[in-house]
Amino acid sequence: MTPTQEQLVALGAVFNAAALADKVAKTGQISEAALGCMLGSLLVRDPKDTLEVYGGDDLNLREGYRALASALERDPTSLQREPLRYALGLLGLERQLAKRDDMLQVIGSRLDQIQQQVQHFGLTHENVIAACGGLYQDTLSTFRQRIQVHGDMRYLQQAGNAAKIRALLLAGIRSARLWRQLGGNRWQLVFGRRKLLTNLYPLLRG
Repeated sequence: MTPTQEQLVALGAVFNAAALADKVAKTGQISEAALGCMLGSLLVRDPKDTLEVYGGDDLNLREGYRALASALERDPTSLQREPLRYALGLLGLERQLAKRDDMLQVIGSRLDQIQQQVQHFGLTHENVIAACGGLYQDTLSTFRQRIQVHGDMRYLQQAGNAAKIRALLLAGIRSARLWRQLGGNRWQLVFGRRKLLTNLYPLLRG
């Protein structure tokens, strides 16, 4: 994988979290594998490469790659507007989080507790999802800039779906942080679109 493709895996995961949150908000349904991939990424501390963060392959990130490609191509017919808005919101929130060592410490210690829950219940158990959602609510949703998720009120009002959306947004922040650690920056999205797309298409084809 090229360094740009490593960045695209992480950025694709940001868009994946955004696309999945959008899907939960509008349909109340996402696959357990997709959810497990994103929740699992929160608990990988010392990966040997970027793919290891997402379980060793990028099969469950395809939806994010598609949303990212539609944003970079700027084709109004295929543009996924809500996932794009959420993804950009996640990148902005991560920038604010980077300045808050106190909050990073809280997130780190709470994730240690969640890791123990995972060993007890399993990765996609409702208690684990609720704990991840609660962590997002207690930390990142206290910032002034917030991500407002829109969808069908029938699904948004269900506590389990609300927790899933928050847990996915937390995972999106983790991926935004990884993207930046790999050298990603927002200027690339504006001025480096061609290069990003050239590297993204092979990932999309798998």
